[in-house]
Amino acid sequence: MENSIVSIKNVKYTYPGSDSPVLDGVNLEIESGKFTVIMGRTGAGKTTLALLCNGIIPQLMEGTIKGSVISAGLDTNLYRVQTITKNVGLVLQDAETQIFGRTVEEDVAFGPRNYLVSREEIYKRIDLALERVRLEGQNKRETNQLSGGQKQRLAIAGILAMHPSVIILDEPTSELDPLGREEIYTTIQELQRTGDVTIVTVEHSSQEISDRADEIVVLGDKKVVWQGKPSDFFRDLDLVETYGIKPLPVSSLGWALYKKGYITKNEIPLNADEAYTCICALLGDRKIFNKPEYTTIENKNTSPLIQVENVVFKYESGTEALREVNLDIYKGDFIALIGQNGAGKTTLARHFNSIFKPTSGVIKVCGKDTIKEDPQTLSKHVGYVFQNPDHQIFCTTVYKEMAYGLKNSRLSSEETDERIKETAKLFDLTDLLTEHPFSLGKGERQRIAVASILVLKPEILVIDEPTTGQDWTGVQSMMTLIDTLHKNGTTIVMITHDMDIVARYANRVVVMCNGEIKLDGVTHEVFTHTEILTDAFINRPQIAQLSERLQDCGLSRLVMTEEELSRLIISAL
Repeated sequence: MENSIVSIKNVKYTYPGSDSPVLDGVNLEIESGKFTVIMGRTGAGKTTLALLCNGIIPQLMEGTIKGSVISAGLDTNLYRVQTITKNVGLVLQDAETQIFGRTVEEDVAFGPRNYLVSREEIYKRIDLALERVRLEGQNKRETNQLSGGQKQRLAIAGILAMHPSVIILDEPTSELDPLGREEIYTTIQELQRTGDVTIVTVEHSSQEISDRADEIVVLGDKKVVWQGKPSDFFRDLDLVETYGIKPLPVSSLGWALYKKGYITKNEIPLNADEAYTCICALLGDRKIFNKPEYTTIENKNTSPLIQVENVVFKYESGTEALREVNLDIYKGDFIALIGQNGAGKTTLARHFNSIFKPTSGVIKVCGKDTIKEDPQTLSKHVGYVFQNPDHQIFCTTVYKEMAYGLKNSRLSSEETDERIKETAKLFDLTDLLTEHPFSLGKGERQRIAVASILVLKPEILVIDEPTTGQDWTGVQSMMTLIDTLHKNGTTIVMITHDMDIVARYANRVVVMCNGEIKLDGVTHEVFTHTEILTDAFINRPQIAQLSERLQDCGLSRLVMTEEELSRLIISAL
């Protein structure tokens, strides 16, 4: 391709110490000025491909490579990484590994300073980059006080300040709130359209990129297995399922209509607007009928497992992270704790096992005052899985990691071994028990972190972003497991930015904004409060948005899943 800015020919790459190549026979041309998204299952080689494009592989990570990679006119085998990165910026999946500055502005300035950009120009770039990632005014804030999502936006700002001709992003929005993801991709799209910048993104999430990307590249079997327009890909659910990509909810609904013969394949919708137009045309004067759902949060007459009363929490810096929070959590709840990055979700959750203690107010867990209890004691009742799995993994094998929490139990060695193997099987970790956790991918480390907590069989599971870094198959496996735990009696408190997961699994939603609880109720009722959700930087799920618009076609309440909505529509036709 004459207009290629990235050209990969016959590439075969094997990591140091491995006998099997992770990429084998990759050929790919990326056109200058386009927005290209690389998708595929966990382990397909997406991150490896991204690292190849700016010379980190093989120059810094070594290994064995055959074939050629030309990025922004530079052969990555011939030019130093320092030269390549001036033209090809890379935002890593784990933002913390890419943050060097003590303050936000120091970090954004790091790259331009290394290339001797003038002081005046650097400060202009800092302000512009921070504005584009919704961190304006945070210049003097210390980077260690940022939430996970804020750190990810900061890493993107640091690359934007370099003004590269190619920006490669490895899952850049995996830890962002829904509106944050939309804003980042809107920014990326604007940069690509107006700034003569080529964008290459590794992404699991389908919804944000389906209307924006020029091209999708799917990796599988160690090579490129599909390349083309997003519309062609997402309208073919057999293809989407084959390669383990998350389908668009409205396209799943459209696929059901297509399989029944109501619409053609080309009429399968890709967004809520297209779906609404399509369904209205099909219905004509007919109406969709669904029974009103009067679900209430039961068990209010029982004692809460967790009681939060007038809790205020301030960091040592004086930042007030929680403001007069009141919340009761009951046995059998499956709570989704949602809100923008920095809303206070993780801060609140870390009070439940005494990692944090309230500045004022009281929190009781199973009747125990958390101020008087330590995390080890409360871990018998509350299992906590961190947002970043690397913050709780420190053993040399997966087996030892899962065994660590059982050391103080009264289980025999045989019982301990049996419980570990039983839990490992649930998480598809049986073949990895002898592996070092940090030799595995982030999605696998996430499963290890959850497994190491669930092996203790806690009464309450608090899990922070359980699907981060997982492909669609991993997301389904993880959520099926968590749902099964809930059905078997475990109370779940889940922090997540994935509103489709919230809609499908949670029976109760708690919305936080600026350290306060703004909404608390049954899932489908919470998603009717559009203004409050928008103020909390939350986008409602695609199906909820669509079903609200279909109320003028007879729907009496919001529907949470595409399966239910497609059944209702088909029954009306």
